[in-house]
Amino acid sequence: MILDKFRVDQSVAIVTGGSKGIGKAITLALAETGADIAVVSRTDQQDIREAVTGLGRRYLHYEADLTKRKQAREVVPAVAEEMGDVNILVNNAGIIRRSPASDYSEADWDDVLEIDLTAAFILSQAAGRIMLKAGKGKIINVGSVLSFQGGINVLAYATSKHGIAGLTKALSNDWASKGINVNALAPGFIETGFTELLQKDPERSKAIIGRTPAGRWGVPDDIAGAAVFLASPASDYIHGVILPVDGGWMAW
Repeated sequence: MILDKFRVDQSVAIVTGGSKGIGKAITLALAETGADIAVVSRTDQQDIREAVTGLGRRYLHYEADLTKRKQAREVVPAVAEEMGDVNILVNNAGIIRRSPASDYSEADWDDVLEIDLTAAFILSQAAGRIMLKAGKGKIINVGSVLSFQGGINVLAYATSKHGIAGLTKALSNDWASKGINVNALAPGFIETGFTELLQKDPERSKAIIGRTPAGRWGVPDDIAGAAVFLASPASDYIHGVILPVDGGWMAW
């Protein structure tokens, strides 16, 4: 049955930044379709733990600050030791700093690039080593429509998301023949804490909705189905794709 190919039963999935927003939606969707879950974030959320374990899945919260490379390097080995394997990695964690380009600080640049791009490379490399031994695995990077565009006042964020697109394609080229699928999601404007300032700005919010063919902001659950698809056997012949989930933004 084709629907069986969208299951991820007996898989161990790591979701970074999986305690809120898009990451939370992906975490719950993967648990609902069969995966045991390791959420990597700075704080544990009891409601997520209860939702995952309530589905009969194993749940691990791994506390890490992904701006610290030492901590980032420890994530995958620690999860593999605790959970027994790593089959799916979702690099979702990220931050954003807004400022005009002429005033953009080096500190903000460093912080954003470290967590939004470098941490994704470190975790992907570590997970890839495990997946190469198994001959299969799924890595999903979370980019943005700013993987294709420059944005406004988000210099480092746009740069990091272009980098995510490049990382996705480069890893895919290395690993597709070895059974590892590396793809990326490119969310549009989604109602999360990331976009709170834009949501509260009547002019910007109206402009965003007007520019989006779907005529509305996205919500985290809009991303979850695409994530399950890329994590599941249904996407086994898909490699190196940066998939917009954007209400038609990139088609405009």
